[in-house]
Amino acid sequence: MKLSKIASVLGCEFDAEDVEIVGMNALRDAQDNEVSFVANTKYIKDIQQTKAKAVIIPKDMLDHLPEGCVALVVENSYWSMAVLSKYFAPPIEDDTLPPATIGQGSRVSDKAEIANGAKIGKNCTVLAHVYIGANAVIGDNTVIYPNVTIYRDCVVGDDCIIHANTAIGADGFGFATNNLGEHKKIYQNGNVVIEDDVEIGSNVSVDRAVFGSTLIQKGVRIDNLVQIGHNCNIGQYSVFVAQSGSAGSTKLGRNVVVGGQSAFAGHLEIAPFSNFAARSGITHDIKESGKTYGGFPLMEQRKWLRLQAKIARLLK
Repeated sequence: MKLSKIASVLGCEFDAEDVEIVGMNALRDAQDNEVSFVANTKYIKDIQQTKAKAVIIPKDMLDHLPEGCVALVVENSYWSMAVLSKYFAPPIEDDTLPPATIGQGSRVSDKAEIANGAKIGKNCTVLAHVYIGANAVIGDNTVIYPNVTIYRDCVVGDDCIIHANTAIGADGFGFATNNLGEHKKIYQNGNVVIEDDVEIGSNVSVDRAVFGSTLIQKGVRIDNLVQIGHNCNIGQYSVFVAQSGSAGSTKLGRNVVVGGQSAFAGHLEIAPFSNFAARSGITHDIKESGKTYGGFPLMEQRKWLRLQAKIARLLK
């Protein structure tokens, strides 16, 4: 899409070199043929270091743009990003892609549907009513149980197990809101990457990224009824117990254990080998490894248990 056309879509002035833009990306990851956006002053450092050809930006942040980066000045940059995201959304299915390929020794049910461009590795088992979308990639020795949906562009590694009714790569819960309270969908144009030796229970949702990838690293175990939000990064060998979940863009270190019905707020960083008791509410970064937490507000589990014992005595 020409940069001048993008400016026209957003309703902003344009007097720079008119170049072809191939996509949208986050400030840190954008290349010189992509457009990015900024809506919060906490990303000023990222603005200064971005390689994006153009940035959707409010007027009061213009001074932070690096030389050579085109400013697309708008009143509400988050809303404008949502508007533009639709133009870079890929087709849901693509008949121009080549037929799906299925590796030697794989068994795919006649009742499964494999879209054009998909690739299934060797010795896989794909059961009835599975849907694997365009350009999705499934590694070797992976088992996919009935009614699993794997959306387009998602990647599943070797030796994985995905149980019934799970959805990999559905849109994350992303929208912009204007001053009138109206909502505009942010098209989720990234994907989900699941590394090797991951087991995912039934009725799990792993949302695709806005840009880039939602990442489930090697050896992770996810129980039934778990929600993983867009752009999360779940560290190696971490464990999510039933009915737990994470809001978007939270990053867990390796071997984090998350008890049932626990929940993470978004944009957090969790130290490796952290443990969270059932029904923990995690709203801030965890920087020290190896501790066990519980309750809401969150505190170390032993302290939380002592507090509950004191409250119980007060009520007698």
